[in-house]
Amino acid sequence: MDISKYLTVGALTRYLKMKFETDTHLRKVYLKGEISNFKAHTTGHYYFSIKDETSKINAIMFASNARKMKFIPKDGMKVLLMGRVSVYEATGNYQIYVEDMIEDGVGNLYVAFEQLKEKLSKEGLFDKKYKKPIPKYPEKIGIITAPTGAAIRDILSTIKRRYPICETILFPSLVQGDLAKDDLVKKIELAQNYDLDVLIVGRGGGSLEDMWPFNEECVARAIFASKVPVISAVGHEVDYTISDFVSDLRAPTPTGAAEMAVPHISELEEQLKQYQARMKEAMNKTINYQKIYFDSLKTSYVLKNPNAIYEPKKQQLDLTYEKLRTTVMNQLQQVKNEFIILKQSSILKKPNRLYESSEQQLKHVIDKLEMLNPLSILGRGYAISYQENHLVKKIEDVKVGELLQIRMQDGIVNTKVLSKEGLKS
Repeated sequence: MDISKYLTVGALTRYLKMKFETDTHLRKVYLKGEISNFKAHTTGHYYFSIKDETSKINAIMFASNARKMKFIPKDGMKVLLMGRVSVYEATGNYQIYVEDMIEDGVGNLYVAFEQLKEKLSKEGLFDKKYKKPIPKYPEKIGIITAPTGAAIRDILSTIKRRYPICETILFPSLVQGDLAKDDLVKKIELAQNYDLDVLIVGRGGGSLEDMWPFNEECVARAIFASKVPVISAVGHEVDYTISDFVSDLRAPTPTGAAEMAVPHISELEEQLKQYQARMKEAMNKTINYQKIYFDSLKTSYVLKNPNAIYEPKKQQLDLTYEKLRTTVMNQLQQVKNEFIILKQSSILKKPNRLYESSEQQLKHVIDKLEMLNPLSILGRGYAISYQENHLVKKIEDVKVGELLQIRMQDGIVNTKVLSKEGLKS
C-alpha cells in the first residue's frame, strides 16, 4: 500500500485555505442576513453567525473594524455586511471576516456608495498628489450650502469671530433631494468665476438618504475639477461621503470647516507681536553693533594720525617706481650691448663674405649630389639592366630567352638573353 498519497487533515485544510484566499471572488463578499449567537469579546472582537432561511455561516469582526460601528449588533438584527471568506484551520470551517456592517434598510445606498468609492479611487481622484493646499491667509471664501439652517450660521459666525477681515460669498444650493446634485454641480462651477481662495461645500447632519447628493458621481467630479481648493463639510464627524474623499481637505463639521479655512485673529495678533519683538531685538543689535564700531573708529590710530593712511602707500609707490626704473634701465642696457656687438661684427664690415660663404656651401652640396647621381656613373662606361621596369641585380634574376632593357648614358638598348655565365669566385 502506497501511504505517500494520503494527506494529513492539516495539509488538506491548508490547501483549502489557500484555495479560498486566492479566489478573487472571495476577497470581497457582500452578504445580507440575520445575526445569531452574537458575542462581544473582552478584546473588542465580535463573534456571531449570519443566517437566512436555508444556510448559516460563522463570522468574526476584529476590534479594529468593530470600533467603527455606529450601532451595537444583536441577535435577530437584519444586517448587510462586507468581508472576505477564508478557512479557519483549527476547526476546518469556512467563515467570513467582516470588515464593515450596516443595518439592513439602507443597504442599496451603501452598496452604491462602496461601488462609486472603489471606482473613483481606482481612477486616482482620491490621490494625495492632486490635493491643493489651503491658503493660510485667505481673503475671499465661497460657501456652497443651504441658505438657511445651522450649517451656514455656524460657518459665518465662526469666520466672523476668528477672521473678520475675510470676505465671504454664499452660493445658496439645494443640499437634499433628487434635484440637489445638479444644483450643487452648478454652484461649484459658478464659484470658479469669483476669484476665491477657498470653497467650503457641505451641509449639516442627517440620514444617509439626506446626505446622498454628496455621494453622487457628478458632484465628486465637479469638486475634483475645481481650480479653487475645496473643503468638504458634510454632516457630523462620524459621517463620511464621497465628497470628503475627493475634496482637498475634509472637515468633521461645517464649524470645523470654517476653523480650517481661516486662522484665528488672536493667533495672528500673537504672531505679529512676536515678529515685532524679533524686529526690535534685531534693530537693537544692529544699532549696538554700529555704535561699537563707530566708537572704535573714533579712537582708532588712523583718525588720530591721518598721515598713517597714505604714508605706507607712498612708500609702496616709491618702491614700485624704483623697481620699474631698474627694469627699464636693464632692458635698455641689454639692447645697447646687442647693438655694439652687431656693429662690430665682420658681416657688417665685409657683407660680401656672407654671400661668398653661402655660394661655397651651395657648390659643395651640388658636388655631393653629382657624385650620387646614377647618370654620372653611366658616364663612366657603366650600364643598368631592367626587366619589365624592375632593376636586375643578379644573374639568377633572368632566364635565357627573356628580354632586357639596358640603360646607358645616352639611351636604352633592348636585347635578348642568349646565355648566362656566372663569375667564378
